[in-house]
Amino acid sequence: MPSVGQPERRGMIYEDLRWGPVETRFGPMGAWVDARGRLKTFWLNLKRVSKFELAHERSDKAIAHVAREVREYCDGKRKDFTLELAPEGTEFQKSVWDALLKIPYGTTTSYGTLAKKLGYPHGARAVGTANGSNPIGLIVPCHRVIGADGSLTGYGGGLPLKKALLAFEAENSGKADDLFARVAKRR
Repeated sequence: MPSVGQPERRGMIYEDLRWGPVETRFGPMGAWVDARGRLKTFWLNLKRVSKFELAHERSDKAIAHVAREVREYCDGKRKDFTLELAPEGTEFQKSVWDALLKIPYGTTTSYGTLAKKLGYPHGARAVGTANGSNPIGLIVPCHRVIGADGSLTGYGGGLPLKKALLAFEAENSGKADDLFARVAKRR
C-alpha cells in the first residue's frame, strides 16, 4: 500500500511537474507527477483546474502509469493503487492522508471515527479540513469519509461524484451493507 511519503526538502521546483488528462467513467480528471514519476496532484474535475496548473508541460507518457491504474479502478479491476505518492502538506495532513489510504475499498468511515483512530477524539473538524485539503483525490480515497449520520459532506469533485464513487465501490465490492449503503436505503 502506498503512503504519502516522507517529508521532502522545501523549495521543490514546481516547474518540474508534468501533467496529463485521465479519461474516466466519471469524467475527465488530471494527474501531475514530478520528475521521478511520483504523483503530486490528482484533480477530480479538469474544469476546476487553474491556468497556472495547465501551464506545466503536458506529457501523456509521464502520467501513463497513473492513467493505467485509474482506468483499472474504473473497470472494477483495481481496488488498491500502487502509485508512489508525494503530496505536499503539513505533518498532520499527511497523517490524515495516510489514514485515508487504510480505508478499505467499498467501505466508509466518519470524520469522528477517523479522528479517534488518529488519537484526536475531538478532532473531527480538523480531520475534515485535512481531508478537504487532499491533493490526490480518488487515489487517496477521501471520498470514503462521510458524516457520522451518514450524510455526504463536501467533496472536491462535487457531491454527485462522491456519491457515484461510493455507489460504484459498494457495487463492485459486494459490500452492500457498508455505512453508505445503509444510509442510502433510509432515504
